[in-house]
Amino acid sequence: MSTPEETAQQLRQHVEQLVAADRKDLLLRAIGPSLLEELRVEAAKARLSRLLITSDCRFVLVDYDNREVELQPVHKAVYLLFLAHPEGIEFKRLADYRDELTRYYMKTARLMDKAKILESIDHLVDPLDNAINEKCSRIKRAFSDLMDDYAATYYIISGHTQKHIAGSSRIWYERLKVITLPRNLVQNAFISE
Repeated sequence: MSTPEETAQQLRQHVEQLVAADRKDLLLRAIGPSLLEELRVEAAKARLSRLLITSDCRFVLVDYDNREVELQPVHKAVYLLFLAHPEGIEFKRLADYRDELTRYYMKTARLMDKAKILESIDHLVDPLDNAINEKCSRIKRAFSDLMDDYAATYYIISGHTQKHIAGSSRIWYERLKVITLPRNLVQNAFISE
């Protein structure tokens, strides 16, 4: 019986043989897409930073020399909403989260006029308005400015499609938007205040 370390060494030798034979296709087939994604997450964990959301709603990347992610209150509110819903949210269903989004926005923009906040929320939850996409693009740019693109994919609001089958003839897709950052890397002093 081999130890896990011996098995890993044997696996490494087999991987090197497949790579030398230019057969990465076989390697990928042997690993499988779900395990490959788990390995990507494991590899990325070493490069991911804890995200501290301070009591005054600053977003700080603790392990990147406490660099602050510069976002406007509306972007912070959108981010907090998606952070609170690791299961994901469909953009077309944002109106279902109007009250929660409004609470976050009111907390992040304490000095802003309530009428302006509510008007902005109307744009965000309107499925025919592009406001939510614009906010997500700005969030993506803010994180991408501070880290490499691969690490940034864990912090941004990105798409995840789930296929559903009901009975034998009905298929539909949920186009969820999620933040894939492992929640154990998030310290949220702002919400717990």
